[in-house]
Amino acid sequence: MRKLTFAMNMSVDGYIAAPGDDLGWSVPSDELFQWWSDRVDGTGLALYGRKLWETMSSHWPTADKQPGATPAAIEYAGRWRDMSKVVFSSTTSTVDWNTRLVTGDAVTEITRLKADDGGPMDIGGATLAAAAMRAGLIDEYAIVTHPVLVGGGTPFFTALDNWVNLSLVETRTFPDGMVLTRYETRGKA
Repeated sequence: MRKLTFAMNMSVDGYIAAPGDDLGWSVPSDELFQWWSDRVDGTGLALYGRKLWETMSSHWPTADKQPGATPAAIEYAGRWRDMSKVVFSSTTSTVDWNTRLVTGDAVTEITRLKADDGGPMDIGGATLAAAAMRAGLIDEYAIVTHPVLVGGGTPFFTALDNWVNLSLVETRTFPDGMVLTRYETRGKA
């Protein structure tokens, strides 16, 4: 069975995007960017919701060709293009860069993917992750908390019907006060 991790940047007040989908507060330090890049390199399959897919696919396919691209951005762009990806959307019609599109029920497909052989999976996008969270499919949460209060926007967590007990498996501090906390799920209370 494959492991499914929800990994995202989050503000101290619990949001992955500020109002208007503003992500300007979540610019990573070089060390944190390398952590994200290494994470992409170790991911067997990335699951994206439509909005996050649109954000990622509008930048990373050609980021290594942009004037002034740093070695880290060049490395990340290549890793991102090479990584296997699945996009869940009923409105997107085409995907590219080692990606396939799923228009059917996300929970059913994620359950099937988890049962397959292969490397670990990451899930991203608030709506998609919320569906997986409510279905009890997430095995780990990797939260990079940025020292900012954004006051609203897209929350990291969704409302749940039951508690989910977590075990802390790692903490790490990055420059500029960003803190990684990784939790594994222990089941429902």
